[in-house]
Amino acid sequence: MDHAPAVCYKKRYILLGGFIGGPNKPRNADSYICVRLSHLAAIQKEGLKIWDASHRKVFVSRPFLAAVGADAVGLAPIAGTVGHNGKHGCRVHCPFVGRHKARGTHYYGARLKPANYSVAGCDHNDVELNTLLAAHTSATSKARYGTNLDILIRSPNQAQYEKRHLQTGLVGPSIFSGLPAKHMLGVPALFVLDIMHLPALNIPDLIIPLWQATIDCDKTDDKALWTWAALKDPVVWKSHGQSVADATPYIPGSFDRPPHNPAEKISSGYKAWEYLLYFFSLGPALLFGVLPDPIWQNYCKLVRGFRILMQEEITPTELVEAHQHMTKFSDGFEELYVQRRADRIHFVRPCVHTASHFAPETTHVGPGIIVSQWALERTIGNLGEEIKQHRDPYTNISEQGVRRCQVNALKAIVPDLEPVNNSLPRGSEDLGSGFILLRARDRVDRKVSNLHELHAIQTYLERNGCILPESWEPRVRRWACVRLPNGQVARSSWKESLKRIDRLRISRNLKVSHHRGNSIYSIVI
Repeated sequence: MDHAPAVCYKKRYILLGGFIGGPNKPRNADSYICVRLSHLAAIQKEGLKIWDASHRKVFVSRPFLAAVGADAVGLAPIAGTVGHNGKHGCRVHCPFVGRHKARGTHYYGARLKPANYSVAGCDHNDVELNTLLAAHTSATSKARYGTNLDILIRSPNQAQYEKRHLQTGLVGPSIFSGLPAKHMLGVPALFVLDIMHLPALNIPDLIIPLWQATIDCDKTDDKALWTWAALKDPVVWKSHGQSVADATPYIPGSFDRPPHNPAEKISSGYKAWEYLLYFFSLGPALLFGVLPDPIWQNYCKLVRGFRILMQEEITPTELVEAHQHMTKFSDGFEELYVQRRADRIHFVRPCVHTASHFAPETTHVGPGIIVSQWALERTIGNLGEEIKQHRDPYTNISEQGVRRCQVNALKAIVPDLEPVNNSLPRGSEDLGSGFILLRARDRVDRKVSNLHELHAIQTYLERNGCILPESWEPRVRRWACVRLPNGQVARSSWKESLKRIDRLRISRNLKVSHHRGNSIYSIVI
């Protein structure tokens, strides 16, 4: 977190603390984490003396532990919680109580009480989401966590422990509680939400099967009543998938991997990045008129909310808007899909409730994308690529991690070992303000034959104070590309039009915004 979001995920800025070998999960994750935390606790208490050569003095560093992240399954063991299927399964330890089906054991985040529902311990009245979120803060969560943990550890026997861990949502103290309180964010606020897996995998894995009617259906329910299942027809689903594939040429290469045809690939290794582009970018346009209007509108609230929450910079106004959209989506989800039916509460997976916490959590940990799991997942992929032998893969990956730390430590001590490369490409021209022209380039100046281009050039020059004679005929030298301040490269039609559309990722896009009253309508051409 000492580095900007644009570079913090680079190899040279990531130091690996250790590995837990597989393929099975560890019986006791704390036994692996303890070694790392003991070192961290020591330098937090005693301080780490570092020589600052630029100022010729020694300063004492006490690292601050700002965030601990993992997916929903991986976080429970290190946070000491019951997991997402527990009665109190909320990741931020809010007081929400789940419900389970008759004779069931898994709890679901259904806030609206189903009709004719009388399951003991779960038959509480409707939970008003905005009231719940307004009463939940980092301070109240910390106090509730401390009170519940005290109740749990005072259990006199195993029977009382089982009863109390159901009531509290805890299975024991987190090992992170042993760190100096003034050098970390605190438990449970330390355990940040997962803005990678939840929107990019968990939510699409819930919503799309609902639209396809492939999610589990109880015997007392009937899929013929599922009015939202607009993609159940194989013809409609295949046509929609082809529309996603046909959009590939119009997604710039700077957006990395485009989504494959979901009708062919979504069940066989669809990547998180593909889900993001498909579900949160192409989906609202391609599903308009396909989904029923109420379902499509509810879906768009979710998309708009997460588009804001996944930004690196979020204004207070945007955060309020995102919070409104997320709560409306959560309310609408139960009303549209569950419809107060007890045999449908399994639709309300933990991701529906957790999504409503993202905006409030952003106020005290910052934008989720800054502390997300993207950097960790990318590092796992990088290390996997570096393994050259198939024998002892976990030993090999640990050795690669040690070497990575050694190299990165040397680069941190002696930055000149790998200077930051800001040199301009050969033949480029710096226009200033972060804009750089890149080759190819015309060898000679040419007349402007297109009247629209001629008018645009004349207008630009006149607005900048140039007096042009009536007989003036502009001559220009075309460039193929321009690198934008954000690092993306836009290409001109001059070169892009020479390629076949199926081999092209068009990068000449124009966003047009139209103001009407208090609303702004935008379209990308």
